[in-house]
Amino acid sequence: MLTLPAPPTAAARDDRRLLKFHVPEMVFGLGSLAEAGFCAGRLGARRPFVVTDPGIIEAGWVIELLGHLCDVGLDPQVWAHVSPNPKDHEIAAAHEAYVEQGADVIVGIGGGSVLDAAKGVAILSGNGGSILDYAGVDLVTRPIPPLLMIPTTAGTGSDVSQFCIVTDTVNAVKTTIMGRSLVPDISVTDPRLLSTMPHDLAAATGLDALTHAVESFVSLGHNPLADGHALSAARLVGKALRRNVEAPGDECARLWMAQASLEAGLAFSNSILGATHAMSHQVGGLFDLPHGVVNGVLLPHVIRFNAEVVPERFAMLADAMGLAVQGMPDREAAELLAEYVQDLAESVGAPRCLGALGVTDADVDRMSVTATRDACLATNPRPADQDDIAGIFRESL
Repeated sequence: MLTLPAPPTAAARDDRRLLKFHVPEMVFGLGSLAEAGFCAGRLGARRPFVVTDPGIIEAGWVIELLGHLCDVGLDPQVWAHVSPNPKDHEIAAAHEAYVEQGADVIVGIGGGSVLDAAKGVAILSGNGGSILDYAGVDLVTRPIPPLLMIPTTAGTGSDVSQFCIVTDTVNAVKTTIMGRSLVPDISVTDPRLLSTMPHDLAAATGLDALTHAVESFVSLGHNPLADGHALSAARLVGKALRRNVEAPGDECARLWMAQASLEAGLAFSNSILGATHAMSHQVGGLFDLPHGVVNGVLLPHVIRFNAEVVPERFAMLADAMGLAVQGMPDREAAELLAEYVQDLAESVGAPRCLGALGVTDADVDRMSVTATRDACLATNPRPADQDDIAGIFRESL
């Protein structure tokens, strides 16, 4: 007689649920920028549209990239007018140039702002309208041009994620565009490119990577495939962030941070994020501040808020980052993690409070309202309404 297995427990059902894990083709390692021409060719490029910014041109990476593209017979076009926290009007201008130049494959080389701008051009090319029309989840419904992303910072994860963050300049807020179609076709990570990051950028992007790792691991959307990447990223940031900021010539630290950025990007792209990002987007949109720095200030406070419901997840993160939490109650381990993150952020130059960045109590209500509308809040492990968000903001001042 056939005996059927007992029904799975709730926890087992959670682990056995159907998962989709979206990733690009990834090329990783020192010197991998040399593969960019072949990668673009595989995507069908003839006249690739290179999106970048003046700093990356000055660093010499765009000239090297163009050489690799030309070596395989391509005719690259360059657009380099992206500012930090890419603006809606910048993306509209870039799209206009893309159309005028008859370009095809879109190549982004730069930090998260550049890569998000490149995604924005792709969205408009395939779907039309204004970039702000696509704020939300899965509103990009028509095909977009192939995307080749080349990060020059270690933290944003834009090169592997399904996110695109754009500043709505009229309302002074950052909008989140999310969808599977925004996962790039190919990501090329050459850790050499991190060597030209200024200290403050290395710190900000590294804190962003840590926030991605932490928030994706405790997210309501966390899953076994993403969890390993999140823990690995947190471990690598703990080992390498300070070294990468203080000694940009340290090749080992650059490799570790490049890997941390990539793995944290894979994790949050497939698990989504939480309240830290929902709140940080509002601060960044209103004050045009570095995203990673704002994350570094907010994350400890959000850890404490969320530890009320998932302390065991934070204890696992603390253990992965090498904190002495064995045998410690989970809530205490979570508090230790919050203190560690705050000290780490301060050690690489981030302030301990939002007030040091110019945020005041008068800004809190406005930011709390818009934070509740951010897509990232939907997967925060603890429900948070406008009053909860306002409370965290005020604790962070």
